Amino acid sequence: MTVTDTDTDRLRHLLRRLTGDEKHAPSAHSTLDVLWVLYDRILRISPDSVDDPDRDRFLLSKGHGPAAYYAVLAAKGFFPESWLDDLGGWDSPLGHHPDRMRIPGVEIGTGSLGHGLGLAVGVALGLRAQGYRETRTFVLLGDAELDEGSNHEAIAYAAAIRLPITAIVVDNQSATHGWPGGIAARFPGWRVSVVDGRDHDQIERALAHRHQDRPDLVVATVEPKRG
Repeated sequence: MTVTDTDTDRLRHLLRRLTGDEKHAPSAHSTLDVLWVLYDRILRISPDSVDDPDRDRFLLSKGHGPAAYYAVLAAKGFFPESWLDDLGGWDSPLGHHPDRMRIPGVEIGTGSLGHGLGLAVGVALGLRAQGYRETRTFVLLGDAELDEGSNHEAIAYAAAIRLPITAIVVDNQSATHGWPGGIAARFPGWRVSVVDGRDHDQIERALAHRHQDRPDLVVATVEPKRG
């Protein structure tokens, strides 16, 4: 499957309807392609299956820039597109951080960085304990979020118990601290793929791979916007 200009144009139109959080626009735009591939090609979830116990799980850890997430959920019919016109309104379901109690399809409320990966490890562990062997768990992080130490406890634990989980890190060179060997070096014991974060076919191939006996990392590189 190849993304069409119509898909891209529609998504960017929906994203432009979300106003009032422009300071986080780079965070949102950097995730748009990964999110679209997840919901269009990978995840076993739809507006009709948001409560099915064996649905795939997706957790947005970098919840402080949720505009792209909202645009994709609206495009896929999880909520009316008209909601996009009232981001952060006093009675709007769409806050500046996603709220699982108010938005269909959202698994966790996020915004405070560094918690999503640990939560995703817990979700994947719980699914495995309940026997849902075909259900997949995905979590999306930003590169700067890896500066939070709690991530590394989750990384080490997932590797130690060989947990089938897929972490996606969008690398737009926004991390404050460097790391010898790059992002992949922060994930010892994980299977690593590095893809162009704008190439939908590359993203799909990396996310489609699954290992039952070890965690997977997909690093999606995105050229940072300057100025």
